[in-house]
Amino acid sequence: MRSEPQIAAAAALIGNPGRAAMLSALMDGRALPATELASAAGLSAAGASEHLAQLLVGGLLTVIREGRHRYYRLANEHVAAVLEGLATLGDVQPVRRAISKRQNDNPLRFARTCYDHLAGELGVSIASALQDRMLVCPGEGKRFSVTPAGAQWFADKLGIETDSLRPARHGIACGCLDWTERRYHLAGPLGAVLLRRCFDVGFLRGGEERRSVHLTLAGSAFFLSELGLNLRVSDR
Repeated sequence: MRSEPQIAAAAALIGNPGRAAMLSALMDGRALPATELASAAGLSAAGASEHLAQLLVGGLLTVIREGRHRYYRLANEHVAAVLEGLATLGDVQPVRRAISKRQNDNPLRFARTCYDHLAGELGVSIASALQDRMLVCPGEGKRFSVTPAGAQWFADKLGIETDSLRPARHGIACGCLDWTERRYHLAGPLGAVLLRRCFDVGFLRGGEERRSVHLTLAGSAFFLSELGLNLRVSDR
């Protein structure tokens, strides 16, 4: 008999409100202790421990041991992509307003981390601009291919050598469906290194709210000159 994906089992794990809250708390890619995850989910220590054990067995989480301490994180970027995709099934409706207005409504809508890459309207806008300029192009499935011009651009403008990136399941770049925009932002190894580089050079900085990301004046100038994105600075 052909083996089938365990969709029902994974859905049941994610479908519990407490487990879903703990998974959501880990969407920024960090590893957190059980006490913090219990607080995020409104659970007792014992209740959180039981749920975490189920998520570990189900392959949605992994645990990092540092001495006597245990820290939990999402098993991989594919779990984050599933969670982000499931969020699009909720009742959040995309708001069709100018990008300069959207930033003031909800910082997570404008820019946030999705595991190890950039999401929100900023992430979607960058992914779209990269395609418009033929720096990346859609490939098979969710894959994106980096064009020769794109490889040169990433190297010259951001110091990213795309040829040195190790391909993941969907190559070096892929689309991740954004839960607020209903369009794809850039994920995969390229999406991860792009986010890190933007933090390193000061184009982005972390916000006060978990997962929120602020666009700096330098970042706004860069994305305007290089990708034609007229983005209002969100770094206050």
